[in-house]
Formats: sequence, structure tokens, C-alpha cells
Amino acid sequence: MKLRIKGDSLRLRLTQSEVHRLTEEGAVEDRVRFAPGQSLVYRVRRDAQAERMGASYTEGLIDVWVPDGLAREWCGTDQVTLAHSQNLPGGELRIVVEKDFACLTPREGEDESDNFPHPLKGQGTC
Repeated sequence: MKLRIKGDSLRLRLTQSEVHRLTEEGAVEDRVRFAPGQSLVYRVRRDAQAERMGASYTEGLIDVWVPDGLAREWCGTDQVTLAHSQNLPGGELRIVVEKDFACLTPREGEDESDNFPHPLKGQGTC
């Protein structure tokens, strides 16, 4: 899973096996290790109680939840993106969860074997 943070925006991109794990197990997570005992964990999970997507941050965990039905539909279809804007004091947090496509032009040192096939393969670059 890839995490991109820019300002008040979170974007998480899931590979094919991660989408499958979200369907089967209900959650996918990864981490960035900074030092012994210091990690940033980021997770996407299905939530049967949620009415809309949302996100929180607590003690080194970025937790993104997606209503169960919406997550299952997304996982089982060609739909690429789930997006939601969460109100914050003085602004909003943009949350995007996407299926991760292989680049149109291979990049050295990058394993994209588990990415989704790019729908525009042969028509340009990333």
C-alpha cells in the first residue's frame, strides 16, 4: 500500500492482493519504521457501523475506514477510486483510496507485479 500525504489530503493506493485482503480480512495496513519502537502505521479497514468514509490519527496510527458495503462494492468492481471530504475545524481533510495501477512505462527498481493492469496500456506514460 502506498501512502501520499500532501497538506490536508491523504491518498492510499492498494495493490490487487491488498484489495483482496480488504475483502477477505476487513483491513490492510503497512508501516514506516523510523527507529526501534518508532513507526507510522497506516491502515484501511471496512467498518460495518460507518455511514461514510473517515480518517483519524492517534499515537502513530493513521486509520482510514470505509463503510462495509461501499468497500465490498469497490473491491469487487472496476471502480478505481473512493473519495470523501471530512470536515475539520477550519477546513477539511480529503481522503482518497484507489486501486494502484502499473505504470505505462516501467521504472527501474520498482516492483509493480501486484499492481492492477493499467487500462491505458500502450497509450502514454504514468
